[in-house]
Amino acid sequence: MCGQAYERLMNAGMEPLLDDRDMRAGGKFADMDLIGLPWQIIVGPKGVAAGMVELKNRRTGDRAEITLDQAISQITG
Repeated sequence: MCGQAYERLMNAGMEPLLDDRDMRAGGKFADMDLIGLPWQIIVGPKGVAAGMVELKNRRTGDRAEITLDQAISQITG
């Protein structure tokens, strides 16, 4: 699902960052906050099983559990 999100965002003309490092999620989130990316699509095993991702708007802190299609639409909208 991560690769699919990455490809769809690239095809939409965006510059996504896929963090596939072998480290704990907390460290990855801290690094992304330092980089300052405006959106995060968080993909975890439970979400994948349910067909959902978590979309976080870094500016407002709002989070929503939605489908990947909805997340892509909201980011590119």
